[in-house]
Amino acid sequence: MHYLDNAATTRVLPEAADAALRAMCEAFGNPSSLHRMGIEASRLLEDSRRTVASALGCLPEETYFTSCGTESTNISLRGVSHLNRHKKGRVITTEIEHAATLNTCRQLAAEGFDVAFLAPDATGHITAAALEAALTEDTVLLSCQLVNNEIGTVQPVAELGALLKVKAPQALFHIDAVQGLCRVPLAPKKWKCDLMSVSGHKIGAPKGIGALYVRKGLRLPPLMFGGGQEKGLRPGTEALPNIAAFARACEIRMARFDEDYAYVAALAAYLREQVAASLPDAAFNGAGDIPHVVNLSLPGCKSEVMLRVLESDDVYVSSGSACSKGRQSGVLRALGLPKERTDSALRVSFAPCNTTEDVDAFIRAAQKGVRMLRR
Repeated sequence: MHYLDNAATTRVLPEAADAALRAMCEAFGNPSSLHRMGIEASRLLEDSRRTVASALGCLPEETYFTSCGTESTNISLRGVSHLNRHKKGRVITTEIEHAATLNTCRQLAAEGFDVAFLAPDATGHITAAALEAALTEDTVLLSCQLVNNEIGTVQPVAELGALLKVKAPQALFHIDAVQGLCRVPLAPKKWKCDLMSVSGHKIGAPKGIGALYVRKGLRLPPLMFGGGQEKGLRPGTEALPNIAAFARACEIRMARFDEDYAYVAALAAYLREQVAASLPDAAFNGAGDIPHVVNLSLPGCKSEVMLRVLESDDVYVSSGSACSKGRQSGVLRALGLPKERTDSALRVSFAPCNTTEDVDAFIRAAQKGVRMLRR
């Protein structure tokens, strides 16, 4: 099997699976219980929080566990909207966000907020000039991705955050860092970020666990109510096995950060070389600021058909965001690419477990698909 869809999800690291198993079978007490088993579970919970906070570049008390990046983003955006429910105001996001942000912002627009969707430039970047033109005196929120999940563009979040706090100091800044965790050094304070979403299953933890950075001193209302876990922001008994696995995955990925980045960069460079040599009609999409995500088009070869051809050779990539489920990429349309490029786009996304053999298998299967589809 040649799995090259790691921006969609990753294989769980064996060490993370072991951590989850220990939490399920040994430290299985409820962290809220007052007996020894509960105290041990609570200790594991807080140790895990410290580990994840280190990966997020923040304090443990600023780190809240959720079920996924989508929930973290909803807590952020819905929470800020609740704080401003009487005056409404402007919410700024971009045209190339994940569905968790786009659909939440559309709902906010339906509720009366003035939502502005910034267009990227041709490389997929959001410029400071575009943000400045959209800022108003009543702006309450800016939300944008750190790393785009389809084209690997890294947004200039430090520049955007600094501009926001000068021009609209009352506004809050949310960053979707789901694709950036353990791939880009996270620095929410340096970026003047108030809220930041991450997810575990993108880095070798199980599905069903995420985290949210909330700047110290900022209080958001919860989306739901219960027993007061996570300081009341995200109530419900903590999913300790997933949390322990998330922490272990963060620990491993951060310990290997430089080594893994260099390795993935070499793999991405090898892919680009092989594509240029073997698929000369291919075109790369977006700036590709990080090596983990490479988006390319094979004009004349429909994405959904090419995916089936690749799958028949046990090669697995995607045509865009997994959450879009086959719909044409709004990200590539926002870049202004012609239909023949958007219709034939493939996303290859790497993890440190990938090899040049995976790239070679992709190239062979893509060549086969081109021969079949361009006859």
